[in-house]
Amino acid sequence: MVAPIKSSSRSNSNDFEALKSHIHGKLVEKLDLTRLSELEGESLRREIRVVVEHLCDTENPMLNRSERERLVEEVLDEAFGFGPLEILLKEEGVADIMINGPKHVFIEKGGRIQKSDVTFRDNDHLLQILDRIVSKVGRRVDETSPMVDARLPDGSRLNAIIPPLALDGPSLTIRRFGSNPLTLEDLLKFGAFTPEMVMFLEGGMKARLNMIISGGTGSGKTTLLNTLSSFISNENRIITIEDAAELQLQQEHVLRLETRPPNIEGKGRVTATDLVKNALRMRPDRIIIGECRGGETLDMLQAMNTGHDGSLTTVHANNPRDAISRIETLINMSGIELPLAAIRKQIASAVHLIIQANRLQGGPRKVTYITEVVGMEGETIVMQDIFRFVQDGIREDGKAFGHFESTGVRPKCIEQLESSGIRLPAGLFAQRTMRTP
Repeated sequence: MVAPIKSSSRSNSNDFEALKSHIHGKLVEKLDLTRLSELEGESLRREIRVVVEHLCDTENPMLNRSERERLVEEVLDEAFGFGPLEILLKEEGVADIMINGPKHVFIEKGGRIQKSDVTFRDNDHLLQILDRIVSKVGRRVDETSPMVDARLPDGSRLNAIIPPLALDGPSLTIRRFGSNPLTLEDLLKFGAFTPEMVMFLEGGMKARLNMIISGGTGSGKTTLLNTLSSFISNENRIITIEDAAELQLQQEHVLRLETRPPNIEGKGRVTATDLVKNALRMRPDRIIIGECRGGETLDMLQAMNTGHDGSLTTVHANNPRDAISRIETLINMSGIELPLAAIRKQIASAVHLIIQANRLQGGPRKVTYITEVVGMEGETIVMQDIFRFVQDGIREDGKAFGHFESTGVRPKCIEQLESSGIRLPAGLFAQRTMRTP
């Protein structure tokens, strides 16, 4: 029998972890845990729960009800799930989980980064949980392959890097994508954009304009892409291409493709470029690339220029002009040498709108620009802002605030919208300040 848990907080924590480890060891002795991978369902978990509860009563009958329940849940998480990670994955409002070694776990919640009380026993414990995650999706992480991207069962994306590259122990970053993605109504309620901006973007999607969503890490690009895709007709055949599947499209006719890293022999890699080229042979109405990161950008632009209007992708950039420069750089990564003027002509003829998303100080996420690509003047791509967000200052709570503006520019693409039967209110683009709901 293990000694009762002591009263001081540090001793309490250490004794609790010791008791949990001891009971987990007893559970391993009693059960053939290799069979767990062959079995599934809540019935199995319930049966194991009975065994764990009995072990708790046997090993330390002095536990109170809350301690006993917490201990049972954590032991079950060690046996079935992702150990201490399960607590954070179940916690409402956690957007990102950042693990810098076993004892330094941070979360982003409500737009702010804070340290979590959750810890792992040591590097080996954290590596064990990481290996359990990546093995479920056919990936691996070891000294020969110390970096990995993987997807959790709830759709969240995990990136990990381990020693010797990570000096302070395994480092994990988890971007949360829950089973209930934010809706258009949610984004309007949070003031990410205005109803007028949504009306224009909806019309653009239905008129099959090609759009690029630009933004930094954590700015809400994927959420915005999911929201815009909701305006696509169910009659369209949509093909999505991603490195790690995050998109949650609601249409029926969606074909999801995902890249594949090389195997242990360094063979079998399938890139986004490979998938884009193959997708063009699959009769797509629209192609959506989760994020353009390399040479596939050229293939995407060529697809936009050859009858696959209404396609979408995202890029990492801080403003619309930087997004154009980023696309130029990515096209150069295709290995095909093209003059800069030819690249810019491809961009100008393929892309209609750039939607800029930014995460402001204190956490608010806003669509800061909706910018139209007008065409070329000489060797320069001409762009014009249709809507924009202007920051007015910082509140006492540290959060940025501001207002949206309509610039008074009538978009050139209105002709395409009207030819597609989309009629927008006459005063939609009048110069004025707009208020969020």
